[in-house]
Amino acid sequence: MTETSTGTLTPSAPANPLLDRGFRIPFHRIEATHVVPGVRALLQQAETRIQALAEAGDGGTWEDTVERFDAITEAVRRGTTPIHHLLAVAETPELREAWNEVLPEVSVFWSRLYLHEGIWNRLKAYAAGDEAQKLDPLRRRHLDKTVRDFQRSGADLPEADRARLEAIDVELSRLGQKFSENVLDATAGFEFHVTDEVRLDGIPADAVTRFRRKAEASDREGWILTLDHPSFEAVMKHASDRALRREIHQAFLGRGSAEPWDNRPLIPRILELRTEKAHLLGFPDFPDYRLEEQMARSGARAREFVSEMVERTHPHWEKDLEALRDHATTEGLPDLRPWDVSWLMERLRKARFDLDEEELRPYFPLERVVKGLFELTERLFGLRVEAREIQEVWHPDVRYYEITDEAGTLLGGFYADFFPRPEKRQGAWMNDFAYGGPGKNGGFAPHLGSIAANFPPPGENRPALLGHRDVETLFHEFGHLLHHLTSRVAIEGRGGVNVAWDWVELPSQLLENWAWEREALDLFAAQWETGERLPEDLFRRMIRARRFMGGWRQMRQLGLGTLDLALHTDFDPSRDGDAGEWVTEKLLPLSPDREFAAAHPLNSFLHLFPGGYAASYYAYLWSEVLEADLFSRFREEGIFNRETGRSYLEAILSQGDSEDPEILFRRFMGRDPDPEALIRRNLGEAA
Repeated sequence: MTETSTGTLTPSAPANPLLDRGFRIPFHRIEATHVVPGVRALLQQAETRIQALAEAGDGGTWEDTVERFDAITEAVRRGTTPIHHLLAVAETPELREAWNEVLPEVSVFWSRLYLHEGIWNRLKAYAAGDEAQKLDPLRRRHLDKTVRDFQRSGADLPEADRARLEAIDVELSRLGQKFSENVLDATAGFEFHVTDEVRLDGIPADAVTRFRRKAEASDREGWILTLDHPSFEAVMKHASDRALRREIHQAFLGRGSAEPWDNRPLIPRILELRTEKAHLLGFPDFPDYRLEEQMARSGARAREFVSEMVERTHPHWEKDLEALRDHATTEGLPDLRPWDVSWLMERLRKARFDLDEEELRPYFPLERVVKGLFELTERLFGLRVEAREIQEVWHPDVRYYEITDEAGTLLGGFYADFFPRPEKRQGAWMNDFAYGGPGKNGGFAPHLGSIAANFPPPGENRPALLGHRDVETLFHEFGHLLHHLTSRVAIEGRGGVNVAWDWVELPSQLLENWAWEREALDLFAAQWETGERLPEDLFRRMIRARRFMGGWRQMRQLGLGTLDLALHTDFDPSRDGDAGEWVTEKLLPLSPDREFAAAHPLNSFLHLFPGGYAASYYAYLWSEVLEADLFSRFREEGIFNRETGRSYLEAILSQGDSEDPEILFRRFMGRDPDPEALIRRNLGEAA
């Protein structure tokens, strides 16, 4: 027997850690050799339970129909989620090969599960029976949505169409995995060797030191530049050498565009398969299929939203574009090119607001920011976060924490992985590893999750220092994590982050607001050597610059949303040729010129192809409209008002998908959303 973090005894861990059902996942024990036998054991166990459920016949009760089905899906997800996670943070050739061996089997399992006649007949019979008519609202909602999942998977289609849907799902899984692998390999495979230090002029000393360390690690003189986020950002924002900026910018955008990591042949096929799937299920296009269950409800409404936002944003974007062009002339540039924008923004911010983002970095040491974020969480929500020393981690840099509520109930645990590595994918994200929630007898089982980022690591004789945008990123991912860990919905499928895709970003984007509030910044913004808090003058300059280039940034998001919806609605590979060129044409009206329009990330766009944002990238701005309005209540009542925080926790954060998002919003705000809130915050004149 082994003891858990909560002090309870559990059976000793099985030989294959993927079959372990303890609270924490034994990441330290998982090896590539466990993947194939572990996954096959999971699938075999699931198939046995599926067969038993199907053979039980029609009718049954909630417990022996819906709950039995949910238990099957939960077991497979719990067993395969650690593999997905390790592929994102600690991929090895052996792990990749093992996963690719069983990926077709996993894809077939999920596709067949929602096409299984026996289970579908049993579920339909239960839904039509007397007990189902008397279910409480939460169970009724879950039943209805489970029925819809089967229908949207093709359970009512003829056998030939069901077989075709299964084949489509399997191929899409394979293509998505390959797309992701190509981006990871292309990112890790790029190095730019600099031997003349003059070329690094303007780049912060910490970044230059990191570049030197990379060169030393491979016994080379000079400096090695890579495409991980801290390296890329340091060059694009600060390098005076325009040719160097161009080199790194084109390499970054070129990921997934050439052999041996070429994603261009995959994109038309992915789009073609998604369209075919939508047509088989009776939808005119993939966005209509995808968005039927989201807040937007249809592709037309999503496109209308994006179009409206483009129209509202365009005057502000034009003003920002004019400012960039003027400043390019001031800086002696003959024209404005895509690789100049970040550099010019930094120069213009300094000229206009006397603010250099690097001036802020010493005030955001990672450890203090994390500690301040946890104190903020306790003040606002009454939730306590404490570090725990554990061995179940995938890398020495990984930390582990547990979070409890005011009554001392353990709500969950989470891992934090903050620094870049070659075997780790770019960006920042949250994972929901396991769902707990309220039990039938009044207890509460803890949730488990993680957050990951690619922040600049510690330097020589100094801690990891974040840029203010990094602080926002940390708050964003922690907002997602709180959505998962605070869920008090008794049914996993309706709890936590299992919500409409255009609602899921609200808790994450909402928490970013505290990174701009003086009262919150005072919890953590202090000079890393002296402890001096963020000077008032520097804070005021930061706030004055908050809306700086807001039109440009918002149009960038709208451009990505536009290309996403257009690709999934109008693109025809047989008629339109190269997808990249086609997207460039679509982005021309939202771009200064063709070269800017062509500077899109299509071939490395992880959100759209292996990720979950296909036909849903608009959701970032949709959610932002809602959270900008929602935060107004905190501004009015106090950003650390415990009653307001408790109201938000109870009305929205802990409610998952127990009710429609519109209802949850009205319950907290007492009214419908104000669509002008985002425009006022992001695009108003600078203070």
